[in-house]
Amino acid sequence: MELRRAGRAWIVASLAAVATFAHGADETIGCPAVAADAAPGIEARENAVAGPFTRPESTVPANKRTTRGLYLTATDASELVGENPAGVLFIDVRTRGELEFNGMPAQVDAHVPYLIEAQPLAWDEATSSFRFVVNPDFVAAVDRRLARKGLTREAVVVVICQGGVRAARATDALTAAGYGTVYTVVDGFEGDPVAEGPQKGLRLVNGWRNAGLPWTTRLDRTKMYGLD
Repeated sequence: MELRRAGRAWIVASLAAVATFAHGADETIGCPAVAADAAPGIEARENAVAGPFTRPESTVPANKRTTRGLYLTATDASELVGENPAGVLFIDVRTRGELEFNGMPAQVDAHVPYLIEAQPLAWDEATSSFRFVVNPDFVAAVDRRLARKGLTREAVVVVICQGGVRAARATDALTAAGYGTVYTVVDGFEGDPVAEGPQKGLRLVNGWRNAGLPWTTRLDRTKMYGLD
């Protein structure tokens, strides 16, 4: 127990350290950019929601804060889901390409992308990549996944992305739609990038994969968006 508490204290300290090096709304390398999704950061609230796993909002970078104020680290998320797998919906909101290239948490219930390629296809000169837009089916797709588990919008939902920015925006979308308890994983699957030094830019600071939590590159068809 003492080891677990010490580990959590270290994670909180590391989140505070990277708060000044928070990546932007496009999550830098590997994350699709969409200007309309670049919501302004939320100022830290002293009275942010408290809970057994919720991290202090002051340790969360502004662009990863949510209107609901429920925050988990990857380790917290694994523990929360593990304690009640039947009563929690755990979704990965990254793109199909990210899952195929980088893998996904083994504990995730479903892939529901928050961003999808614009149709018809459009090129973004600023990012030298295809343009992505918010998935208009996002909330409805999460509703379907809840129903498959016999859950309602009052159930606990955990949202993970690459590094915590998209998950925050996806969490806000679910909260606005009437979901009651939506947590965002602030360090995401790949974690935050190193701020300086020879490894600057590499995602080695925190995150699901860096924490040694279970993940896989062998995707489960039953979890994939568009095949449910």
